[in-house]
Amino acid sequence: MTSFVRMLGGALLLALTGCTAPGLLNSVDGISGGGKGVTRVAEGVAFGTHGQKLDVWTPEAAPQAMGGNPVVIFWYGGGWADGKRQDYGFAARAFAAQGFTVVLPDYRKVPDVRYPAFVEDGAQALAWTRANIAQYGGDPQRIGVSGHSAGAYIAVMLALDPRWNAAAGVPDGTIKAGVGLSGPYDFYPFDQQRAIDAFGQASDPKDTQPINHVSGKAPPLLLVTSTNDTLVRPYNTENLAKALSAAGATVETKNYPGLTHEEVAMALSATFRSKGPVLQDSAAFLKAQMP
Repeated sequence: MTSFVRMLGGALLLALTGCTAPGLLNSVDGISGGGKGVTRVAEGVAFGTHGQKLDVWTPEAAPQAMGGNPVVIFWYGGGWADGKRQDYGFAARAFAAQGFTVVLPDYRKVPDVRYPAFVEDGAQALAWTRANIAQYGGDPQRIGVSGHSAGAYIAVMLALDPRWNAAAGVPDGTIKAGVGLSGPYDFYPFDQQRAIDAFGQASDPKDTQPINHVSGKAPPLLLVTSTNDTLVRPYNTENLAKALSAAGATVETKNYPGLTHEEVAMALSATFRSKGPVLQDSAAFLKAQMP
């Protein structure tokens, strides 16, 4: 999150605090009131078959619906190579403050693994959520998925390609809606090193692309991009949205003027929410699709 680093004084600040950029943003968000009215009810819960862990955040108030709160699973970004759930509490707190029970999972990363390991981990997080979220105040019948950048890739792949959920024992139709923030969905041929590292060994590279798994059965999706995103270009969102619409699926798009790739995620935090209505739009879409 280079934009955030510049705003708070650059790399020297990160060195002095011992934080990553998302970790520093997470700390500032907590100080700025991002955790007001929400609580982390589970931390470091094991799931899946490869030692993955997750956290669960929820509103402090009792669920308003008899079946529990609507649920959001949020996957963070980092080019399939970086990131950890402990640095993205700001995203989980943001959605929890909107009335969702939020699952924040880790996943395996490059160079330890390659595609499709991180997608498989995403499906295992979905399986855990469906089986266990009721005990944390969430409704297993209203599960949505979201993520930023590489995390949006995971969320959207799970929404579009039924193979991964089926392999994890998750019934078709479990995902009721999704929000992809600045996600890569149509990026073959691979021209960035992180994509090459993550997907270059795939036997069928085109099969790695979310746009090639579009069908009319896709759950409703909100796809978010921004005009100043030079890392994951807006055509990823535009192309996928056109394909989904042509297939008869429900899809909406948002293109936030002036925001960079990192700033879309930053706008979830209490500190930088004035940059754009990313949280407001995402929460409104998910609530509309999971009433």
